[in-house]
Amino acid sequence: MSSKHAGVLPYQTIKEMISQNTIEAETAIKKSQIQPSSLDLRLGSKAWRLQASFLPGAGFTVADQLHELAMHEIDLSSGAILEKNCVYLVLLQEKLLLPQNVNAISNAKSSTGRLDLLTRLITDLGTEFDRIPNGYSGPLYAEICPRSFSVLVKTGTRLNQIRFRRGKVIINDQDLMNLNKTENLVGKNAVVDGGISFSVDLECDEDNVIGYKAKPNAPLIDLDKIDYYQITEFWDGIKAKSGCLILDPGAFYILMSKESVTIPPDYAAEMAPYLAMVGEFRVHYAGFFDPGFGFSKAHSSSSRGVLEVRCYESPFALRSGQIIGRLIYERMAERPDILYGSDLNSNYQNQRLKLSKHFRQ
Repeated sequence: MSSKHAGVLPYQTIKEMISQNTIEAETAIKKSQIQPSSLDLRLGSKAWRLQASFLPGAGFTVADQLHELAMHEIDLSSGAILEKNCVYLVLLQEKLLLPQNVNAISNAKSSTGRLDLLTRLITDLGTEFDRIPNGYSGPLYAEICPRSFSVLVKTGTRLNQIRFRRGKVIINDQDLMNLNKTENLVGKNAVVDGGISFSVDLECDEDNVIGYKAKPNAPLIDLDKIDYYQITEFWDGIKAKSGCLILDPGAFYILMSKESVTIPPDYAAEMAPYLAMVGEFRVHYAGFFDPGFGFSKAHSSSSRGVLEVRCYESPFALRSGQIIGRLIYERMAERPDILYGSDLNSNYQNQRLKLSKHFRQ
């Protein structure tokens, strides 16, 4: 690979990995799959309905566990419905033959998370979801559990993405504070502690919603249909009284960060949940922010972070400005040839409160 620097591997290096068969696939990898700092992964034709979620564990392949946990096999070639609250495993089209100094991390794509579609990567011998060790060689699987909506998927559907890394990539707190001063990552009042914090925006006038709550019994969503569905069939718009929202146990919400988020061209970021002690809820799913997200040379970013929030066992009163997550910034091995935004006609650049691309905005 051309770049030997430590950091997240960029667009041009991923292209090189594909040409060198470090990343292989059943069918040719499309240019549109390659993002500034990640690669979109595609569902294959084989899927299984599972009794339960699982990790194979050290010394075992995914196929070893399927004999015990698979209830039946599903052919995705012509499309299939993944039902709400059921667990599925899908063999992905891509597989890896990583060098010994390269590891990887996976996350759901933004649109996947905004549909409350829990999607996690599994590898042979894996002891953690979404983590691929240095030098991994083998197939990739996606575990999928729709939580709020049943969905129609087929071979080639892209639900998650993978980011490749070499060496030390995470920026320490001191460097992150300095970077925030020069690049205005989330604003001057940022709290830096194992990442840079962001808070929730629950302020609105009487005419605007501050978020959406998934309806408990909604129709099927065909993931191939873009800008298609009426919001009101699937979501209730919500308003907060005096900047406070009471989260219902088990409910799923789409909210917005108070801060605008900037990812400079030489950096990438991942959204991580804040400490559990902040409340009975979790911000989860879509985690990757590409180089160029919200970036402006004039530092006038207007791209908010969209937050996917699920409440746990008891109701929780969430207040505007409350810290609910953090961004972990990572160095790129080199600047990507393309950036998030105008280079890719990206769906969520300059976003505020925004549902997935499947809904009429």
